[in-house]
Amino acid sequence: MSTERNPTNATQPAEAGAAINDLTRSGGPGDSAEIARVRTLTEQLRCLVCQNQTIADSNAGLAIDLRQQVVQQVRAGRSDTEIKQYMVERYGDFVLYDPPFSTTNAVLWVGPFVLLILGLLLVWRSVLRRHRSPDAPSQASAEQRAQLQVMEARYQASTPSASTPSASTQLVSTQLVSAPPASISKDSA
Repeated sequence: MSTERNPTNATQPAEAGAAINDLTRSGGPGDSAEIARVRTLTEQLRCLVCQNQTIADSNAGLAIDLRQQVVQQVRAGRSDTEIKQYMVERYGDFVLYDPPFSTTNAVLWVGPFVLLILGLLLVWRSVLRRHRSPDAPSQASAEQRAQLQVMEARYQASTPSASTPSASTQLVSTQLVSAPPASISKDSA
């Protein structure tokens, strides 16, 4: 039983050089410039099935077809820009592993930075609030300060003064003083 892999077997694991194998398998050895172009192009195009792999790394059926299209277009003499444009026209900007900045995807490019800045501003504001000095003068108007003084006077007039304790306070304090000390058991220690 042979341990060699069959290069035409579509179930073999994905390899970085799969596009090169496609180039050499589909009609001759190809020159080193073609091989380099195919490698570069297939590493710049996203597999639409796997979505997190290039078509050079993916072994999905669509990735194999896209690699074959790249090989055919390189052999036909199309430029790298023309090949990428063909793929974008067919599959959209998502096929590019590094899509260009445009109005349709501006939120995806700018959004993370905007969220980061907003988060930093919220943290800064929170820190300022926490470290604000309690001795800082109040921003209350004269009218508000007068109302506060009236409310304080009413509160002090409605509460008994500390020099004349209420009957309930006196009862509690006499119970505490006259209560015998609780015995401490050995188990509770």
